[in-house]
Amino acid sequence: MVAQTLSETGVPAACLELELTESVIMANPAKNADTLRACRRLGVSLAIDDFGTGYSSLAYLKRLPLTTLKIDQEFVGDLTHDTDDEAITSTIINMGHSLSLNVIAEGVETAAQLQFLRDHGCDEIQGHWISHALPPDECLRFIHEYARGHEVQPVT
Repeated sequence: MVAQTLSETGVPAACLELELTESVIMANPAKNADTLRACRRLGVSLAIDDFGTGYSSLAYLKRLPLTTLKIDQEFVGDLTHDTDDEAITSTIINMGHSLSLNVIAEGVETAAQLQFLRDHGCDEIQGHWISHALPPDECLRFIHEYARGHEVQPVT
């Protein structure tokens, strides 16, 4: 289905990243691993979303052809206030990097969270610190401003 959709739309596979939750992948890891490998052969990137909230086996994590690990906002929300969340988040970042994965933190809403993530080498962030959800035309304008090098102000 992914190959057919790429063919029909003309979207380059390298421009597509599929996000799957940890619980979906781990529901049937052996079967899903075959499907994920087929997607990677097409050139599609694969992200495991909501990492840390399910019961995934680290043995499977290293065998899956993932490109991105997304830290669940459950751990990001209390960064700088909860030492356990700080320890878990920094460990996930280090583990992701040791597996050559891009690491994204979800749910970033404060400058303090952003600074913690920067200090610990997180690759990317998502959340209301960057912007709230935008309608398509505003989203496109936001992207163009960023691409032109204009300072994009966080939403307050």
